Amino acid sequence: MGVILLQVAVVIAAYLLGSINSAVLSSKALRLTDPRTAGSGNPGATNVLRVGNKSAAAITLLGDVLKGYLPVLLITVLSDDPRLAAAVGLAALLGHIFPVYYHFRGGKGVATTLGVLLAMDWLLGVFWILVWLATALLLRYSSVAAMTAMSVTLVLALVTPSEQMWTAGVLVVITALIFWRHLSNIRDLLAGKEVRLGED
Repeated sequence: MGVILLQVAVVIAAYLLGSINSAVLSSKALRLTDPRTAGSGNPGATNVLRVGNKSAAAITLLGDVLKGYLPVLLITVLSDDPRLAAAVGLAALLGHIFPVYYHFRGGKGVATTLGVLLAMDWLLGVFWILVWLATALLLRYSSVAAMTAMSVTLVLALVTPSEQMWTAGVLVVITALIFWRHLSNIRDLLAGKEVRLGED
C-alpha cells in the first residue's frame, strides 16, 4: 500500500509540475503581452514568438520541454517500472493541457510531449525533432509539423520490440490528445486560414 501511495504522489507531483505555464511566466517576467490574450490565444512557444519575442519563446520552449523531461527522467533513474514512467509522462502532459493553476485552460502540449519522449526513449525524441523540423521547413505550419511528428513517431514506436509496449501505449493517448488540441488548427488549415511560421 505504501508503494502505491508513493506512486500516486509522484504522478500527482508530475501533474502539478506540468501545470506550471512557461509561456505565461516568461511573458510576465519580460513584461510582454499575455499570450492567452493575443495571437492564437495559445500559451505556447509558437504564439509567444508571434506576440512576444525570441527570448521569451526560447524560455517557454525550454520550460515546457523540461517539465515533461525531468519527472520522467527522474522516475527512469530511480525505478525500473515503465508503467510508472508512462503514467508520470502522461500526468505532466495533462498538467500542461489542463493546468490546475489556470482554470484548467492550458497549451497544446507539443513541447511537453517532446520532453516526455526524450526521457522515455531519446531516440524516439530525436526522431520526433527531425520529423518536426523537416515538415516545418517544407510546409511552414507548426501545427502540421507537430501532428506529423506525432503520427510518424507513434508508428515507429508501435513497430519496435515488445519491451517498448508502455512507450507505445502512452504515445497512442498522447497522439490523440495532440490531434484533439489541434482541431481548431485543422479547421483553419481546411479553410486556408492557418498562419504559417514567420507570419503575423
